[in-house]
Amino acid sequence: MYIKKILLVIGLMGIIAGSVFAYYVYDAVFSPNTKFESKTAEVYIPTDATYTEFIELISPYIKDIYSFDRIARRKGYIQNIKAGHFILYKHQNNNEIVNTLRSKNVPVKVTFNNQERLENLAGRISEQIEADSLSLLKAFKNTSYLKAHNFSLENALAMYIPNKYEFFWNTSAEGFRDRMYKEYTAFWNDARESKANAIGLSKQEVITIASIVQKETARVDERPRVAGVYMNRYKKGWKLDADPTVIYAIKKKNDDWDMVIKRVLYKDLEIESPYNTYRNVALPPGPITMPDISSIDAVLNHESHDFFFFVANVEKPGYHMFAKNMAQHNRNKAQYVKWINKQKINR
Repeated sequence: MYIKKILLVIGLMGIIAGSVFAYYVYDAVFSPNTKFESKTAEVYIPTDATYTEFIELISPYIKDIYSFDRIARRKGYIQNIKAGHFILYKHQNNNEIVNTLRSKNVPVKVTFNNQERLENLAGRISEQIEADSLSLLKAFKNTSYLKAHNFSLENALAMYIPNKYEFFWNTSAEGFRDRMYKEYTAFWNDARESKANAIGLSKQEVITIASIVQKETARVDERPRVAGVYMNRYKKGWKLDADPTVIYAIKKKNDDWDMVIKRVLYKDLEIESPYNTYRNVALPPGPITMPDISSIDAVLNHESHDFFFFVANVEKPGYHMFAKNMAQHNRNKAQYVKWINKQKINR
């Protein structure tokens, strides 16, 4: 009888211990374990992060890091840490958190436009994906890659079509570059390529002229007309005489890309540079900025007209006055010069 009581007590203790253990396990695995108040939290896990580094990164979002650590180890996450951008949800439990971090790398939106140089583009992209600006710039300037894809250092910027794209945050510099070349080839579909051929320009030349159009006018509705002026000059074998190319040449010569030039002076037109279209009939060796798609399409679909000149319209800010001959242009220009002198803009 006495032995039976002992066995009963032992059995009850076993049941209690088992229940406690089961509750502990259930609590560790299935109880909510987040400590952020917002609906979601974004976590970025870098490539090749150690488990210690991972724990430091995840700790701000986890209420009980010790229980999380035990579940992560039990599920084998310590041996297979995933890099990427992950979204945690409020009240997720340890099991759900580990599953999210293991298999739900969420793409990020990457946007860029109007970058003047590859250096600027690298800096912009490094703000949005894991790759740093130096590794991106190295990938962008890889001469073997450029040559294999019919680009040069001067026109390499043309390969990057400004838009909004989805990338995994942990995309490498080379991965980003390679994807952008695929986007470039997709952008240059049969219709666009046929239009480029019809106006006698290569794809890179279209983008170079589009970059000048981009700098000349911010008005999307005016870009086809401005593009028409430059195409008229190009077809006649004239110099483009584009002020934005002079400004670019000055910045490049001085290696000062933060320089602000509001007025191009006559002495500036004499600067020795392949980008100065006041001295060179040939197009610049590459784009002077990254043109919007609207500017590229403006060149491909430029207006057919007889205008060869234009100058800023002082009565309609942002727009221009167009002229068919020099006499008409000089009258329009006189209004602009009078206005700019009144504003006391000397540079």
